[in-house]
Order: sequence, then C-alpha cells, then structure tokens
Amino acid sequence: MKTRIAEKFQTLFGCEGEFYASAGRINLIGEHTDYNGGYVFPGAIDKGIIAEIALNGTDKVCAFSLDLDEYVEFGLNEEDKPAQSWACYIFGVCRETIKRGGKVAGFNTVFAGDVPLGAGLSSSAALESTFAFALNELNANGIDRFELAKIGQSTEHNYCGVKCGIMDQFASCFGKEGALIRLNCKTLEYKYFPFNPKGYKLVLIDSCVKHELASSAYNKRRQSCENAAAAIRKNHPEVEFLSDAKRLWLDEVRAEIPQEDFLRAEYVIGEVQRVLDVCDALERDDYETVGEMMYQTHFGLSKLYEVSCPELDYLNKLARKMDVTGSRVMGGGFGGCTINLVKDELYKDFVDTAVASFTEKFGHAPKVYDVVISDGARKLQ
Repeated sequence: MKTRIAEKFQTLFGCEGEFYASAGRINLIGEHTDYNGGYVFPGAIDKGIIAEIALNGTDKVCAFSLDLDEYVEFGLNEEDKPAQSWACYIFGVCRETIKRGGKVAGFNTVFAGDVPLGAGLSSSAALESTFAFALNELNANGIDRFELAKIGQSTEHNYCGVKCGIMDQFASCFGKEGALIRLNCKTLEYKYFPFNPKGYKLVLIDSCVKHELASSAYNKRRQSCENAAAAIRKNHPEVEFLSDAKRLWLDEVRAEIPQEDFLRAEYVIGEVQRVLDVCDALERDDYETVGEMMYQTHFGLSKLYEVSCPELDYLNKLARKMDVTGSRVMGGGFGGCTINLVKDELYKDFVDTAVASFTEKFGHAPKVYDVVISDGARKLQ
C-alpha cells in the first residue's frame, strides 16, 4: 500500500512527503455503555489508513483518495467545504485544528486504507486520526493526543453529520500494540491492559447485513436508559448516569418504569460490571473468563437490549456449539460483525464451518477479518 501511495504521490506532485498512519478499532466488550457514562474497552487494530503528506507552500489542500481514484482541491476557510464526503473528513480536521488555535498550512496528500468499510471498524476515525496527528506534527502545533481525538470527534459532529461518542477516535489516537484501553466515558480517565492472547486469535465474522432500524431504535434505547436513570435518581441523587447505579437500586424502581426500560437498564448495569471483570481477568491471563463475559454480553444485547438480529444470533450460537472461547455482536447492532476469541487449533474449522453454514442458511457468504491489536496514530519510518 505504501509503495502504491508513493508512486501516485510522485506522479501527481513530483516530490516526496512524510508517511503517517492510524488504525481502525475493535471494542472487546462494553457496548452501549458510552452514552450511559460507563466503560468501553477498545483497541487499535492492524488495519487502518496510510497517508503521504507534504506541505505545498499554498493555502490549498490537494488530496487524492487512492481507493476511490478521486482527486479534490479545497481551501482552508469555512466556505471552502468540499462536496465529496470523504474529503469532508480531511477538511473537518483542518478546520477543527484551526478552531483550537493550531496552524494548518496547505498540503498535498495521497492516502489509502485497508479497514473494511461497513464492518463497524471505524475507518472514518482512522482517517481523522491520521490527518489530525500528521497536521499537528507538520505544523508543530504541540496539540496533545486527547485533543487530537476530540478534533476527530468534532469533525464527525460538525462536518459529517454524525453525533458520535469519543471511543473510536480515542482508540485510533491512543492505541498501543498488545494493549486494550479501558476508557471511562464519564470522566475520560483511561488505563491500558495487556492483551497478548497466546494460543488464541481474534476474528471478526461480518454478516454483511444492516437492518434498517438502527438510528430510531438507538434513540429509543437511549431514552429508556435515561428514563431508568431518572427513576433511580429520585432515591439516589448521586446517580448522574445509568452506569452510576447499582443493580439493587434498579430493582427498587422496577414497578415504576416500563418493563422495556427495566430490561435496557439491566443490560447496561451488567455490562459496566463485565468490563471490569474482563480487565481483572486479563491481568491474570485468564482468557476463558474473558470469553464467557463476551457470551454474556451477547445474551444481554440480544435478549435485554434487543439490538441483535437472526444472522448475528446464528453466528453466536454456532461459536458456542463449536467451543469457541468467546463470541458476541460488536457495535451498535442490527447487523455487522461478531467478534470471536478462538483457540488456534479450532480457528480453521470454525471459520470454514461459519462461512459454509451461514451461506447455506442466509443465501450469502459472510466476510472474515483476522485482527491483531496494534499501534494507533503514528509517523511511519
């Protein structure tokens, strides 16, 4: 990929630039906890975006997407926003850097990526983090990684129309090889935990389906969580978010809230604890407990939070039947991937069986992505 980028950069601009990269991400556990003030547990992966960049001495950005075979030029003022959606990510990063007092000089860039699109691995955060990190270095702005993650998040909010949380950009900016990051979404405190699963592989099985229910269903579940938190708060004023509540406190208000709100809250409170249990297990190198927690999360997302779908439930049941250590739906739900922790000796049989039986049942083949926990935003040598 780097060679292809360099060849195109030389052809287009007749010079050489510096190479920067950032990563997509997985979230091992901690789903739908972010907007409830709970923990998430992501890590950067070995699939991401690579960009070659050189300052060009103008006030214009000249950008080429190798994957889309598309060239765009734009200025750095608010009214210069490009029409192409992919270019809005780069433009947004420039604008958000400038808003924070950073300098952004015009530059030339060619970039490409190997994050599978639509698989919930956050290719957009990888793109934002690559350029946020690169522009910070090239312009000697001295912005810290935390603010770089927020630049990516604000780009989504203000230039791409997505009101996302901070997790994706945080993982892309802070990712470290061999480590997952426990992030407290309320306080933004974080801690690295070792993730070196010797004898295991992490594999994603992508159902290649997206049921059109996601945004309205997401808002409804968020409202359920807020309703439950508000009910609990009457008895326990210290509860700011649902993640602050104890399970016992939820039981106290069971008769006062709809059953649906109770189930949603039951899942979230359990999930916050599961993240902590997984962190403890990793410090003991106990991957069996990690796997069991993943299965519990899938059960909760399927039966309590109700964001799974037949394809994902099928893949999860198959994993359990084949003695896969851990498996769950990853991401918002209603389609996308399962993330699976598989012993090396079971790996080939599991993947072959999953692809064949899923194809037979649903009429199309799933995609398979092996992932390794890797570094996030960085300059390439």
